[in-house]
Amino acid sequence: MTNKRVVLSSDHAAIEMRQQIADHITAKGWEAVDIGPTTPESTPYPAHGEAAARRVASSDCTFGIILCGTGQGIMMAANKVKGIRCGVCSDVFSAQMIREHNDANMLAMGARVIDNATALKIVDAFLFTDFGGGRHATRVDMIKALED
Repeated sequence: MTNKRVVLSSDHAAIEMRQQIADHITAKGWEAVDIGPTTPESTPYPAHGEAAARRVASSDCTFGIILCGTGQGIMMAANKVKGIRCGVCSDVFSAQMIREHNDANMLAMGARVIDNATALKIVDAFLFTDFGGGRHATRVDMIKALED
């Protein structure tokens, strides 16, 4: 993989978790592209999910990690951008499966659902699991076809 850039974004509920993830992935050799926000004022998660998704869809970043209170709302917004396959994960197994089976290019998590230590384990599983291809490629192609 030549582009080891990961865009990170969140709403106000997940700033601390996002910043810890940025530090963590940088230590693991990835470039963290943190697009905010940086202040705790209430901010709309759809805008942050879309902004991160557009960075992944344009190939500026290989992966995206987005956070809000539950991960659900920001994930829904990101998945509206063509080319994005984002899943919400609260456990390591799910993070591995969205990469291996679904070729997910974005990960969403909920800062009010999981703790920071769990989030970092999920991030590692997501970043270091490869897409399995094979029969899964056919299914991912079916997902991509839904965008047209």
